[in-house]
Parts: sequence; C-alpha cells; structure tokens
Amino acid sequence: MKQAKGYFGRRKNVWTVAKNAVEKAMQYAYRDRRNKKRTFRALWITRINAGARVHGMSYSQFMGKVKANGIELNRKVLADLAMNHPDAFKAIVEKVK
Repeated sequence: MKQAKGYFGRRKNVWTVAKNAVEKAMQYAYRDRRNKKRTFRALWITRINAGARVHGMSYSQFMGKVKANGIELNRKVLADLAMNHPDAFKAIVEKVK
C-alpha cells in the first residue's frame, strides 16, 4: 500500500487493485530502465549525425574516421560537443578529415 501512495482512485486504497497496479508499475520500471539506454544512444547518434552533416560527412563516415584516428570520445561526449560546443566539434571533424 505504501508503494501505491499517490495513485488515483481505487488504485491507492483497495488492496487487490493497488497490488496489481504496483506490480504493473514495477514491470514498466524494469523494462524502461533498459529502454532508456537505447533511447539515449539513438538521441546521441542523431545529434552526431546532424553535426557531422553540417561539415559534409555522414555519421558512419565520421565515426569510422574517429575510431581509425584513435580519438577515444564516446557518443555521449561527441553529441554534447555537437550540440553545445560546435567549434570544438568542428575541430574534431577537421582532425579526422
């Protein structure tokens, strides 16, 4: 019942309904902890792709050259640079070209 605090209607105070609601919520939480990782990776790839295309490269070309040149920045950092620090991202693109 403590876990059902804040739910609406009978979901918060009727034992069987609350139990079912909490169990379903736990299933969603378990599933979505994994989905969150997928979603963020897709977002980072989209941002890197947009940043790379501004400089005339596709995402796959850019990432291939980043790995070949031994630049050890992960997608999260590259996406942040592409969004918030375009000059730094441009420097990386120029280095890998």
